[in-house]
Amino acid sequence: MKQVTLGKTGITVPQNAFGALPVQRVGMEDAVKILRRAYEGGMRFFDTARAYSDSEEKLGNAFEGMRDKIYIATKTMARTPEDFWDQLETSLKLLKTDYIDIYQFHCVDVCYREGDGTGMYEYMLEAKKQGKIRHIGVTAHKLNVARECVESGLYETLQYPFSYLSSEKERELVKLCKEHNMGFIAMKGLAGGLLNHSKAVFAYMSQFDNVLPIWGIQKMEELEEWLSYMDHPPVMDEETKKFIEKERKELTGEFCRGCGYCMPCPAGIKINNCARMSLMLRRAPSKNWLSKEWQENMKKIEDCLHCGQCMSKCPYELNTPELLQKNYEDYKNILSGKTVIE
Repeated sequence: MKQVTLGKTGITVPQNAFGALPVQRVGMEDAVKILRRAYEGGMRFFDTARAYSDSEEKLGNAFEGMRDKIYIATKTMARTPEDFWDQLETSLKLLKTDYIDIYQFHCVDVCYREGDGTGMYEYMLEAKKQGKIRHIGVTAHKLNVARECVESGLYETLQYPFSYLSSEKERELVKLCKEHNMGFIAMKGLAGGLLNHSKAVFAYMSQFDNVLPIWGIQKMEELEEWLSYMDHPPVMDEETKKFIEKERKELTGEFCRGCGYCMPCPAGIKINNCARMSLMLRRAPSKNWLSKEWQENMKKIEDCLHCGQCMSKCPYELNTPELLQKNYEDYKNILSGKTVIE
């Protein structure tokens, strides 16, 4: 298994890491079992966030007493000094640790700097001075903000969506991080669940020697699939290249990643699934998506208020109402039999 060093942090781990957002959806006992199995299987880097409900608590329970054996990255969505220190202390308490390896500003819209009037970067420096954090990172979804953070030289890691559906400009971002000796943590390697061929996904990531993918895991069988690549990592052969090219032709373009940052919707629309329903039906055909429950969920699109809240909160700057309407029309055609999916 290839080892990856996260830039100037010096943190070196297997190129196969754990994204702990999904473990908030399972019970404590199962989550602890999954996390400990991940460690036993060779994973050493675990990413979580204060915003992921009880994810931090689950990591704390799983790894109490073995802090020096793993690396933990977490995040803060704080925008004020009071919230910053409150969230940091809460994270330390729940993680049952006295330090965080990488503390990240979560989903930023601006590049925080010293002297910008917010004080946010100064709080990070003070936390580092106190030994409560060891490295300063940032997560972003907007390319221009991500580039600014990299070029600022102020951050040691960048976490950004990255998969084989990423654009040329996003691939250039990976290169830019390498030039600035900045660690690149790849989130959404499965493009929000649209990609379902783990070998191809893994092989693609392995081409980049400065990229650390964090796989969102909530089931033991999912974990075992990723762990199986520790000893037998997939390679980018001709067959895989052809498969990826086919996928790109089918999927590249504007699509909802299902991140959920647009939620909640004032009209009660489950945007994170409804806005990508067409792709979900074709990627993983399932009677569940055509059930009475989901028919009712999709029908709520008719109640869209066109308030613009979803667009203003979308980190990918998508025209969400338009996506919802397109998906709804396609959904109705599938239900009526006008459109047939395999």
